Amino acid sequence: MYDVKSKKAEEFISHEEILDTLQWAKDNKSNYELISSIIDKAETMKGLSHREGALLLECDIDELNERITELARKIKEKLYGKRIVMFAPLYLSNYCVNGCVYCPYHYQNKNIARKKLSQEDIRREVIALQDMGHKRLALESGEHPIHSPIEYILESIETIYSIKHKNGAIRRVNVNIAATTVENYRKLKEAGIGTYILFQETYHKENYEMLHPKGPKSDYAWHTEAMDRAMEGGIDDVGLGVLFGLNLYRYDFVGLLMHAEHLEAAYGVGPHTISVPRIRPADDIDPDDFANAVSDEIFEKIIAVLRIAVPYTGMIISTRESKKTRERALELGVTQLSGGSRTSVGGYAEEEEDESRTDQFDLEDRRTLDEIVNWLIKLGYIPSFCTACYREGRTGDRFMSLIKSGQIANCCQPNALLTLAEYLEDYASPDTRLHGEKLIRNELEHIPHDKVRDLTVGYLQKIGSGERDFRF
Repeated sequence: MYDVKSKKAEEFISHEEILDTLQWAKDNKSNYELISSIIDKAETMKGLSHREGALLLECDIDELNERITELARKIKEKLYGKRIVMFAPLYLSNYCVNGCVYCPYHYQNKNIARKKLSQEDIRREVIALQDMGHKRLALESGEHPIHSPIEYILESIETIYSIKHKNGAIRRVNVNIAATTVENYRKLKEAGIGTYILFQETYHKENYEMLHPKGPKSDYAWHTEAMDRAMEGGIDDVGLGVLFGLNLYRYDFVGLLMHAEHLEAAYGVGPHTISVPRIRPADDIDPDDFANAVSDEIFEKIIAVLRIAVPYTGMIISTRESKKTRERALELGVTQLSGGSRTSVGGYAEEEEDESRTDQFDLEDRRTLDEIVNWLIKLGYIPSFCTACYREGRTGDRFMSLIKSGQIANCCQPNALLTLAEYLEDYASPDTRLHGEKLIRNELEHIPHDKVRDLTVGYLQKIGSGERDFRF
Protein backbone atom coordinates (compact mmCIF):
# COMPACT_ATOMS: atom_id res chain seq x y z
CA MET A 1 0.00 0.00 0.00
CA TYR A 2 1.22 3.50 -0.84
CA ASP A 3 1.08 5.78 2.20
CA VAL A 4 2.93 9.09 1.94
CA LYS A 5 2.89 9.56 5.73
CA SER A 6 4.04 6.04 6.62
CA LYS A 7 7.42 5.63 8.32
CA LYS A 8 8.01 2.37 6.41
CA ALA A 9 10.24 2.65 3.36
CA GLU A 10 8.25 0.33 1.12
CA GLU A 11 5.05 2.23 1.88
CA PHE A 12 6.17 5.82 1.29
CA ILE A 13 8.34 4.63 -1.65
CA SER A 14 5.83 2.19 -3.13
CA HIS A 15 7.15 0.08 -6.00
CA GLU A 16 3.63 -0.43 -7.35
CA GLU A 17 2.86 3.30 -7.20
CA ILE A 18 6.07 4.10 -9.09
CA LEU A 19 5.32 1.55 -11.81
CA ASP A 20 1.75 2.81 -12.12
CA THR A 21 3.03 6.42 -12.31
CA LEU A 22 5.55 5.55 -15.02
CA GLN A 23 2.90 3.77 -17.09
CA TRP A 24 0.49 6.69 -16.72
CA ALA A 25 3.22 9.12 -17.78
CA LYS A 26 4.11 6.96 -20.78
CA ASP A 27 0.47 6.70 -21.83
CA ASN A 28 0.02 10.49 -21.63
CA LYS A 29 3.40 11.71 -22.94
CA SER A 30 1.71 13.20 -26.03
CA ASN A 31 -1.41 14.51 -24.23
CA TYR A 32 -1.03 18.19 -25.07
CA GLU A 33 -3.98 19.43 -23.04
CA LEU A 34 -3.06 17.51 -19.87
CA ILE A 35 0.64 18.42 -19.97
CA SER A 36 -0.18 22.05 -20.72
CA SER A 37 -2.50 22.18 -17.70
CA ILE A 38 0.26 20.80 -15.45
CA ILE A 39 2.68 23.45 -16.70
CA ASP A 40 0.01 26.08 -16.02
CA LYS A 41 -0.33 24.76 -12.47
CA ALA A 42 3.46 24.81 -12.03
CA GLU A 43 3.47 28.53 -12.92
CA THR A 44 2.19 29.17 -9.37
CA MET A 45 5.59 27.94 -8.11
CA LYS A 46 3.98 25.74 -5.47
CA GLY A 47 5.40 22.49 -6.82
CA LEU A 48 4.02 19.35 -8.41
CA SER A 49 3.18 15.81 -7.37
CA HIS A 50 5.41 12.88 -8.33
CA ARG A 51 2.88 11.92 -11.02
CA GLU A 52 2.82 15.38 -12.53
CA GLY A 53 6.61 15.58 -12.44
CA ALA A 54 6.90 12.17 -14.12
CA LEU A 55 4.65 13.31 -16.96
CA LEU A 56 6.66 16.47 -17.59
CA LEU A 57 9.82 14.37 -17.70
CA GLU A 58 8.19 11.99 -20.19
CA CYS A 59 6.68 14.72 -22.39
CA ASP A 60 7.66 14.33 -26.06
CA ILE A 61 6.08 17.53 -27.44
CA ASP A 62 8.78 20.02 -28.45
CA GLU A 63 6.66 23.11 -27.82
CA LEU A 64 5.79 22.01 -24.28
CA ASN A 65 9.36 20.93 -23.53
CA GLU A 66 10.43 24.47 -24.39
CA ARG A 67 7.84 25.77 -21.91
CA ILE A 68 9.21 23.40 -19.26
CA THR A 69 12.74 24.69 -19.79
CA GLU A 70 11.64 28.31 -19.70
CA LEU A 71 9.58 27.78 -16.55
CA ALA A 72 12.53 26.15 -14.79
CA ARG A 73 14.62 29.25 -15.57
CA LYS A 74 11.82 31.54 -14.38
CA ILE A 75 11.40 29.72 -11.05
CA LYS A 76 15.15 29.69 -10.47
CA GLU A 77 15.38 33.43 -11.08
CA LYS A 78 12.28 34.29 -9.03
CA LEU A 79 13.09 32.26 -5.91
CA TYR A 80 16.89 32.20 -5.91
CA GLY A 81 17.91 35.17 -8.03
CA LYS A 82 21.51 35.06 -9.27
CA ARG A 83 22.97 33.59 -6.07
CA ILE A 84 25.07 30.42 -6.26
CA VAL A 85 26.17 28.96 -2.92
CA MET A 86 29.75 27.67 -2.85
CA PHE A 87 31.06 24.69 -0.86
CA ALA A 88 33.72 21.98 -0.86
CA PRO A 89 33.71 18.33 0.22
CA LEU A 90 36.15 17.19 2.91
CA TYR A 91 36.91 13.47 2.98
CA LEU A 92 37.86 12.17 6.42
CA SER A 93 38.37 8.45 5.76
CA ASN A 94 37.97 5.92 2.97
CA TYR A 95 37.88 2.84 5.19
CA CYS A 96 34.55 1.14 4.53
CA VAL A 97 32.81 -2.14 5.39
CA ASN A 98 30.21 -1.89 2.63
CA GLY A 99 30.31 -3.67 -0.71
CA CYS A 100 28.78 -0.99 -2.96
CA VAL A 101 29.69 -2.06 -6.50
CA TYR A 102 29.82 1.53 -7.89
CA CYS A 103 32.17 2.98 -5.25
CA PRO A 104 35.95 2.36 -5.08
CA TYR A 105 35.78 2.53 -1.26
CA HIS A 106 34.09 -0.90 -1.21
CA TYR A 107 35.78 -3.32 1.17
CA GLN A 108 37.00 -5.72 -1.56
CA ASN A 109 39.05 -3.09 -3.40
CA LYS A 110 42.68 -3.94 -2.69
CA ASN A 111 44.08 -1.33 -5.10
CA ILE A 112 43.03 1.83 -3.31
CA ALA A 113 45.25 3.20 -0.54
CA ARG A 114 43.29 3.33 2.71
CA LYS A 115 43.63 6.48 4.74
CA LYS A 116 42.08 8.22 7.74
CA LEU A 117 42.78 11.80 8.78
CA SER A 118 44.01 12.53 12.28
CA GLN A 119 42.74 15.70 13.95
CA GLU A 120 46.02 17.38 13.03
CA ASP A 121 45.53 16.24 9.42
CA ILE A 122 42.04 17.75 9.52
CA ARG A 123 43.50 20.99 10.81
CA ARG A 124 45.87 21.16 7.81
CA GLU A 125 43.04 20.37 5.40
CA VAL A 126 40.77 23.02 6.90
CA ILE A 127 43.48 25.68 6.80
CA ALA A 128 44.09 24.84 3.14
CA LEU A 129 40.35 25.17 2.47
CA GLN A 130 40.16 28.43 4.40
CA ASP A 131 43.09 29.77 2.40
CA MET A 132 41.06 29.13 -0.76
CA GLY A 133 38.17 31.11 0.72
CA HIS A 134 35.71 28.37 1.64
CA LYS A 135 33.23 28.87 4.49
CA ARG A 136 31.02 25.81 4.01
CA LEU A 137 32.10 22.15 3.97
CA ALA A 138 30.41 18.84 3.26
CA LEU A 139 31.98 16.17 5.47
CA GLU A 140 32.36 12.76 3.81
CA SER A 141 33.49 9.41 5.22
CA GLY A 142 33.30 5.72 4.48
CA GLU A 143 31.30 3.59 6.90
CA HIS A 144 33.52 1.74 9.36
CA PRO A 145 32.82 1.00 13.06
CA ILE A 146 36.50 1.23 14.03
CA HIS A 147 37.97 3.88 11.74
CA SER A 148 35.02 6.29 11.57
CA PRO A 149 32.63 5.80 14.49
CA ILE A 150 30.28 8.62 15.44
CA GLU A 151 32.75 9.79 18.10
CA TYR A 152 35.38 10.39 15.42
CA ILE A 153 32.91 12.34 13.28
CA LEU A 154 31.86 14.50 16.25
CA GLU A 155 35.46 15.20 17.23
CA SER A 156 36.25 16.13 13.63
CA ILE A 157 33.33 18.59 13.51
CA GLU A 158 34.53 20.21 16.73
CA THR A 159 38.04 20.52 15.28
CA ILE A 160 36.77 22.09 12.07
CA TYR A 161 34.70 24.73 13.84
CA SER A 162 37.59 25.59 16.18
CA ILE A 163 40.07 26.59 13.46
CA LYS A 164 40.42 30.32 12.77
CA HIS A 165 43.24 31.02 10.32
CA LYS A 166 43.92 34.61 9.23
CA ASN A 167 40.44 35.79 8.17
CA GLY A 168 39.27 32.24 7.51
CA ALA A 169 36.60 30.27 9.34
CA ILE A 170 34.35 27.37 8.43
CA ARG A 171 30.89 28.59 9.38
CA ARG A 172 28.79 25.62 8.33
CA VAL A 173 29.59 21.90 8.28
CA ASN A 174 27.16 19.71 6.38
CA VAL A 175 27.53 15.98 6.94
CA ASN A 176 27.26 13.16 4.42
CA ILE A 177 27.82 9.96 6.37
CA ALA A 178 26.11 6.58 6.55
CA ALA A 179 22.62 6.06 7.93
CA THR A 180 22.69 5.92 11.70
CA THR A 181 20.49 5.95 14.81
CA VAL A 182 18.18 8.63 16.19
CA GLU A 183 20.57 9.02 19.12
CA ASN A 184 23.52 9.65 16.80
CA TYR A 185 21.51 12.16 14.77
CA ARG A 186 20.82 14.02 18.02
CA LYS A 187 24.56 14.11 18.65
CA LEU A 188 25.19 15.50 15.18
CA LYS A 189 22.55 18.15 15.78
CA GLU A 190 24.15 19.10 19.10
CA ALA A 191 27.52 19.33 17.33
CA GLY A 192 26.10 22.12 15.18
CA ILE A 193 25.87 20.52 11.77
CA GLY A 194 24.02 22.27 8.97
CA THR A 195 22.38 19.78 6.60
CA TYR A 196 22.48 16.00 6.92
CA ILE A 197 22.94 14.57 3.42
CA LEU A 198 22.46 10.97 2.38
CA PHE A 199 22.19 9.71 -1.17
CA GLN A 200 19.71 6.92 -1.77
CA GLU A 201 21.68 5.79 -4.87
CA THR A 202 18.51 4.06 -6.18
CA TYR A 203 14.97 3.65 -4.87
CA HIS A 204 14.46 0.35 -6.71
CA LYS A 205 14.67 -2.13 -3.81
CA GLU A 206 15.71 -5.19 -5.82
CA ASN A 207 18.41 -3.29 -7.71
CA TYR A 208 19.47 -1.52 -4.53
CA GLU A 209 20.14 -4.88 -2.86
CA MET A 210 22.15 -6.11 -5.88
CA LEU A 211 24.24 -2.92 -5.86
CA HIS A 212 24.84 -3.22 -2.09
CA PRO A 213 25.59 -6.92 -1.52
CA LYS A 214 27.36 -6.56 1.84
CA GLY A 215 27.56 -4.29 4.86
CA PRO A 216 25.11 -2.17 6.86
CA LYS A 217 24.16 -0.23 3.73
CA SER A 218 22.73 -3.40 2.19
CA ASP A 219 19.64 -2.94 4.42
CA TYR A 220 17.30 -1.03 2.10
CA ALA A 221 14.79 -0.05 4.79
CA TRP A 222 17.46 1.11 7.27
CA HIS A 223 19.01 3.33 4.60
CA THR A 224 15.77 4.68 3.09
CA GLU A 225 14.26 5.52 6.49
CA ALA A 226 17.39 7.40 7.63
CA MET A 227 15.86 10.83 6.99
CA ASP A 228 12.93 9.96 9.24
CA ARG A 229 15.35 9.14 12.05
CA ALA A 230 17.32 12.32 11.34
CA MET A 231 14.13 14.38 11.64
CA GLU A 232 13.24 12.57 14.87
CA GLY A 233 16.73 13.40 16.13
CA GLY A 234 16.11 17.10 15.59
CA ILE A 235 17.85 17.63 12.24
CA ASP A 236 15.35 19.60 10.20
CA ASP A 237 17.57 20.30 7.18
CA VAL A 238 18.17 17.11 5.19
CA GLY A 239 19.50 16.54 1.69
CA LEU A 240 18.36 13.84 -0.74
CA GLY A 241 19.94 12.48 -3.92
CA VAL A 242 20.23 9.49 -6.20
CA LEU A 243 23.19 8.41 -8.30
CA PHE A 244 21.77 8.70 -11.79
CA GLY A 245 22.94 5.88 -14.02
CA LEU A 246 22.74 3.07 -11.47
CA ASN A 247 19.11 2.34 -12.25
CA LEU A 248 16.50 3.51 -14.76
CA TYR A 249 16.42 7.27 -14.34
CA ARG A 250 12.64 7.57 -14.60
CA TYR A 251 12.14 5.22 -11.66
CA ASP A 252 14.61 7.03 -9.42
CA PHE A 253 13.27 10.43 -10.45
CA VAL A 254 9.79 9.43 -9.24
CA GLY A 255 11.22 7.87 -6.07
CA LEU A 256 13.08 11.10 -5.32
CA LEU A 257 9.89 13.17 -5.61
CA MET A 258 7.98 10.64 -3.48
CA HIS A 259 10.64 10.89 -0.77
CA ALA A 260 10.34 14.69 -0.82
CA GLU A 261 6.55 14.40 -0.57
CA HIS A 262 6.89 11.98 2.32
CA LEU A 263 9.12 14.31 4.35
CA GLU A 264 6.75 17.23 3.84
CA ALA A 265 3.67 15.14 4.66
CA ALA A 266 5.18 13.45 7.72
CA TYR A 267 7.27 16.30 9.17
CA GLY A 268 5.95 19.47 7.55
CA VAL A 269 9.24 20.22 5.80
CA GLY A 270 10.64 18.85 2.55
CA PRO A 271 14.31 18.31 1.73
CA HIS A 272 16.61 21.30 2.12
CA THR A 273 18.63 20.13 -0.88
CA ILE A 274 18.53 17.60 -3.70
CA SER A 275 21.80 16.51 -5.33
CA VAL A 276 22.03 15.22 -8.89
CA PRO A 277 25.25 13.21 -9.29
CA ARG A 278 25.84 10.83 -12.21
CA ILE A 279 27.96 7.68 -12.12
CA ARG A 280 31.60 8.58 -12.83
CA PRO A 281 34.84 6.62 -13.39
CA ALA A 282 36.99 5.95 -10.33
CA ASP A 283 39.83 3.54 -9.55
CA ASP A 284 38.24 0.11 -10.25
CA ILE A 285 34.85 1.55 -11.34
CA ASP A 286 34.00 1.85 -15.05
CA PRO A 287 30.70 3.65 -15.86
CA ASP A 288 30.43 1.55 -19.02
CA ASP A 289 29.70 -1.40 -16.73
CA PHE A 290 26.37 0.25 -15.88
CA ALA A 291 23.74 0.01 -18.62
CA ASN A 292 21.56 2.90 -17.43
CA ALA A 293 23.88 5.83 -18.15
CA VAL A 294 22.08 9.18 -18.47
CA SER A 295 22.79 11.40 -21.49
CA ASP A 296 23.43 15.14 -21.14
CA GLU A 297 20.07 15.93 -22.74
CA ILE A 298 18.13 13.75 -20.31
CA PHE A 299 20.22 14.98 -17.38
CA GLU A 300 19.33 18.58 -18.19
CA LYS A 301 15.64 17.75 -18.37
CA ILE A 302 15.81 15.97 -15.01
CA ILE A 303 17.26 19.14 -13.47
CA ALA A 304 14.63 21.36 -15.09
CA VAL A 305 11.69 19.24 -13.98
CA LEU A 306 13.08 18.88 -10.45
CA ARG A 307 13.30 22.67 -10.23
CA ILE A 308 9.64 22.92 -11.25
CA ALA A 309 8.41 20.05 -9.04
CA VAL A 310 10.23 21.09 -5.83
CA PRO A 311 10.85 24.83 -6.26
CA TYR A 312 11.61 25.36 -2.54
CA THR A 313 14.56 22.95 -2.54
CA GLY A 314 18.18 23.88 -3.21
CA MET A 315 19.84 21.83 -5.93
CA ILE A 316 23.48 20.74 -5.87
CA ILE A 317 25.86 19.78 -8.66
CA SER A 318 29.44 18.72 -8.00
CA THR A 319 32.74 18.67 -9.84
CA ARG A 320 31.77 15.24 -11.21
CA GLU A 321 30.34 17.28 -14.10
CA SER A 322 32.17 19.32 -16.72
CA LYS A 323 32.22 23.11 -16.94
CA LYS A 324 29.79 22.96 -19.88
CA THR A 325 27.31 20.71 -18.06
CA ARG A 326 27.50 22.76 -14.87
CA GLU A 327 26.85 25.99 -16.78
CA ARG A 328 23.71 24.52 -18.32
CA ALA A 329 22.61 23.13 -14.95
CA LEU A 330 22.93 26.57 -13.36
CA GLU A 331 20.53 27.99 -15.94
CA LEU A 332 17.95 25.28 -15.31
CA GLY A 333 17.82 25.12 -11.54
CA VAL A 334 21.05 24.33 -9.69
CA THR A 335 21.70 26.68 -6.75
CA GLN A 336 24.78 25.18 -5.06
CA LEU A 337 28.16 24.39 -6.58
CA SER A 338 31.35 22.82 -5.30
CA GLY A 339 34.60 24.46 -6.27
CA GLY A 340 38.29 23.58 -6.05
CA SER A 341 37.19 20.14 -4.84
CA ARG A 342 39.28 17.11 -3.95
CA THR A 343 37.61 13.72 -3.55
CA SER A 344 40.67 12.13 -1.95
CA VAL A 345 41.45 11.82 1.75
CA GLY A 346 43.96 14.56 2.55
CA GLY A 347 43.81 16.04 -0.95
CA TYR A 348 43.80 19.73 -0.01
CA ALA A 349 46.96 19.97 2.07
CA GLU A 350 49.05 17.78 -0.27
CA GLU A 351 51.37 19.94 -2.37
CA GLU A 352 51.58 17.38 -5.16
CA GLU A 353 49.21 14.70 -6.39
CA ASP A 354 49.66 11.56 -4.33
CA GLU A 355 50.48 8.51 -6.45
CA SER A 356 48.59 6.30 -3.99
CA ARG A 357 45.15 7.45 -5.10
CA THR A 358 42.35 7.73 -2.52
CA ASP A 359 39.77 9.50 -4.72
CA GLN A 360 36.15 8.44 -4.50
CA PHE A 361 35.57 9.48 -8.12
CA ASP A 362 37.33 11.32 -10.93
CA LEU A 363 36.73 15.05 -11.37
CA GLU A 364 35.56 16.64 -14.61
CA ASP A 365 35.88 20.22 -13.36
CA ARG A 366 39.37 20.72 -11.93
CA ARG A 367 39.38 24.51 -11.85
CA THR A 368 40.45 26.33 -8.69
CA LEU A 369 37.87 28.03 -6.52
CA ASP A 370 39.01 31.44 -7.77
CA GLU A 371 38.64 30.34 -11.39
CA ILE A 372 35.10 29.16 -10.68
CA VAL A 373 34.20 32.34 -8.77
CA ASN A 374 35.58 34.41 -11.67
CA TRP A 375 33.60 32.33 -14.19
CA LEU A 376 30.36 32.71 -12.20
CA ILE A 377 30.79 36.47 -11.88
CA LYS A 378 31.36 36.84 -15.62
CA LEU A 379 28.21 34.79 -16.25
CA GLY A 380 26.30 37.28 -14.09
CA TYR A 381 25.90 35.08 -11.01
CA ILE A 382 26.69 36.06 -7.42
CA PRO A 383 28.99 33.47 -5.82
CA SER A 384 27.76 33.26 -2.23
CA PHE A 385 29.63 31.98 0.82
CA CYS A 386 26.66 32.75 3.04
CA THR A 387 25.81 30.59 6.06
CA ALA A 388 23.48 33.08 7.74
CA CYS A 389 20.22 31.09 7.74
CA TYR A 390 21.80 28.17 9.58
CA ARG A 391 23.47 30.46 12.11
CA GLU A 392 20.33 32.57 12.62
CA GLY A 393 18.10 29.53 13.15
CA ARG A 394 16.32 29.88 9.81
CA THR A 395 16.22 26.12 9.21
CA GLY A 396 13.56 23.49 8.58
CA ASP A 397 10.00 24.81 8.37
CA ARG A 398 11.18 28.35 9.16
CA PHE A 399 13.43 28.34 6.10
CA MET A 400 10.78 26.65 3.95
CA SER A 401 8.14 29.26 4.81
CA LEU A 402 10.53 32.03 3.80
CA ILE A 403 11.55 30.41 0.52
CA LYS A 404 7.97 29.52 -0.42
CA SER A 405 6.84 33.09 0.19
CA GLY A 406 9.82 34.56 -1.62
CA GLN A 407 10.81 36.56 1.48
CA ILE A 408 14.15 34.76 1.78
CA ALA A 409 15.54 37.04 -0.94
CA ASN A 410 15.41 39.94 1.54
CA CYS A 411 18.17 38.17 3.47
CA CYS A 412 19.95 36.18 0.79
CA GLN A 413 20.76 38.94 -1.68
CA PRO A 414 22.61 41.22 0.79
CA ASN A 415 24.22 38.26 2.59
CA ALA A 416 25.53 36.92 -0.72
CA LEU A 417 27.05 40.29 -1.56
CA LEU A 418 28.66 40.61 1.88
CA THR A 419 30.27 37.17 1.76
CA LEU A 420 31.42 37.73 -1.81
CA ALA A 421 33.03 41.01 -0.66
CA GLU A 422 34.90 39.09 2.05
CA TYR A 423 36.15 36.63 -0.57
CA LEU A 424 37.28 39.43 -2.88
CA GLU A 425 39.16 41.20 -0.08
CA ASP A 426 40.90 38.12 1.30
CA TYR A 427 41.39 35.55 -1.45
CA ALA A 428 40.55 36.73 -4.97
CA SER A 429 42.95 37.22 -7.87
CA PRO A 430 43.15 40.81 -9.21
CA ASP A 431 40.90 40.02 -12.18
CA THR A 432 38.29 38.29 -10.01
CA ARG A 433 38.33 41.19 -7.57
CA LEU A 434 37.92 43.76 -10.34
CA HIS A 435 34.89 42.06 -11.85
CA GLY A 436 33.46 41.09 -8.46
CA GLU A 437 33.51 44.65 -7.12
CA LYS A 438 31.72 45.84 -10.26
CA LEU A 439 29.10 43.11 -9.80
CA ILE A 440 28.50 44.13 -6.17
CA ARG A 441 28.03 47.79 -7.14
CA ASN A 442 25.49 46.81 -9.78
CA GLU A 443 23.62 44.34 -7.55
CA LEU A 444 23.26 46.82 -4.68
CA GLU A 445 20.71 48.59 -6.86
CA HIS A 446 18.56 45.44 -6.88
CA ILE A 447 18.08 45.35 -3.09
CA PRO A 448 14.49 46.59 -2.87
CA HIS A 449 14.39 47.95 0.69
CA ASP A 450 16.22 51.22 1.30
CA LYS A 451 17.10 50.38 4.91
CA VAL A 452 18.55 46.97 3.97
CA ARG A 453 20.48 48.53 1.09
CA ASP A 454 21.91 51.24 3.35
CA LEU A 455 22.93 48.68 5.97
CA THR A 456 24.56 46.56 3.27
CA VAL A 457 26.57 49.53 2.01
CA GLY A 458 27.70 50.24 5.58
CA TYR A 459 28.73 46.63 6.14
CA LEU A 460 30.63 46.59 2.84
CA GLN A 461 32.61 49.62 3.98
CA LYS A 462 33.47 47.87 7.24
CA ILE A 463 34.58 44.77 5.33
CA GLY A 464 36.85 47.00 3.29
CA SER A 465 38.33 48.25 6.60
CA GLY A 466 39.08 44.72 7.79
CA GLU A 467 35.98 43.73 9.75
CA ARG A 468 34.28 40.41 8.94
CA ASP A 469 31.15 38.29 9.37
CA PHE A 470 28.16 40.59 8.93
CA ARG A 471 24.79 39.05 8.16
CA PHE A 472 21.09 39.70 7.93
